[in-house]
Amino acid sequence: MCMVIHMKTTLVIDDQVMARLRRESARTGRTMSELVETALRRLLQTKPDPTEIEPLPTFKSGGALVEIADREALYRAMEGR
Repeated sequence: MCMVIHMKTTLVIDDQVMARLRRESARTGRTMSELVETALRRLLQTKPDPTEIEPLPTFKSGGALVEIADREALYRAMEGR
């Protein structure tokens, strides 16, 4: 025996959004409840945790070529001398 439970609730929805919902309901032949439930299911779908991305690759650069505290060395490096 499969028991389906439905819950009624009251939502405050912007008039323009409601008008679009009514038009979409008429266009598709689906009830407004079906459309809202589908939209909510999509919104609440489990999404991958953004912290679960792979770390960026690292590499050895060989160190700094110029001592950045040495202004003259920086100018020489930028001018290609």
